[in-house]
Amino acid sequence: MSYEAGSKECRHLIEAKESLLLAMESLSNINSTDILQIQIKEIYNKLELLHDKRKKIEFSS
Repeated sequence: MSYEAGSKECRHLIEAKESLLLAMESLSNINSTDILQIQIKEIYNKLELLHDKRKKIEFSS
């Protein structure tokens, strides 16, 4: 299977990151969720790294 920009995997990573951003925004309006927001941000950053790796693979093909 060839990979190209906009592949299914990239789209899923983007959707996951967008969902986490929405969750962080919602939590920002709730008291005592600072730790949860930090944890979600860490997960977001890990997904960002995965997405960057996926883009490199796709652009090198």
